[in-house]
Amino acid sequence: MSDPEDHGEVTERHLRILEALLFASSEPLATNQMATYLGEGSRVIELLVTLQQRYAGRGVNLVQRADKWAFRTAEDLGFLLRREEHETRPLSRAALETLSIIAYHQPATRAEIEEVRGVATGKGTIDLLLEADWIRMRGRRRTPGRPVTYGTTDAFLDHFGLETLGDLPGLEELKGSGLLSNRLPPSMQIPLPFDGALREDEDPLDPDDSGSEEEIS
Repeated sequence: MSDPEDHGEVTERHLRILEALLFASSEPLATNQMATYLGEGSRVIELLVTLQQRYAGRGVNLVQRADKWAFRTAEDLGFLLRREEHETRPLSRAALETLSIIAYHQPATRAEIEEVRGVATGKGTIDLLLEADWIRMRGRRRTPGRPVTYGTTDAFLDHFGLETLGDLPGLEELKGSGLLSNRLPPSMQIPLPFDGALREDEDPLDPDDSGSEEEIS
């Protein structure tokens, strides 16, 4: 029978290891990435929840982003980062609308984005969001021309403080925050975003596929 005191020491050591890993990482970490440092049989999720509780109410909180974890500044102290936000080049209205549509309608093709917006979407807008690592090329739609499909990334969740896509705000909240303009169709509804592997109507990108917007015959 194991000594409860020894078990407590192991738990504390594991918590310190997780704390160090998360602080040292510039990106959110998946549980399997951290588990390799703890040994077989370690209950990583339980340890992370314990660590999260310890940091609740502090200036830095442990948050979950999809299936990854990271330390982030507490929401009520966000005003301390306003200078950094002002120095960041804001996205254009077209980019914000495109990002929002991809988030809610993913997987979405460029033509589908344009259909929702009612205006053409320049390639530069898509490229900007790709460079920001907020969207990714998922695959190609199984339709004539096999257009590229787009979806959001874990970096998108992290930047906007979302644990899952299910935490996305509703239509009125989006309009109120300026992420969607009032020129969008009044009948537009907010669908449940698809968060997962490729759907049945998507093919994976080929290894040498650059994700070009050009159609494939």
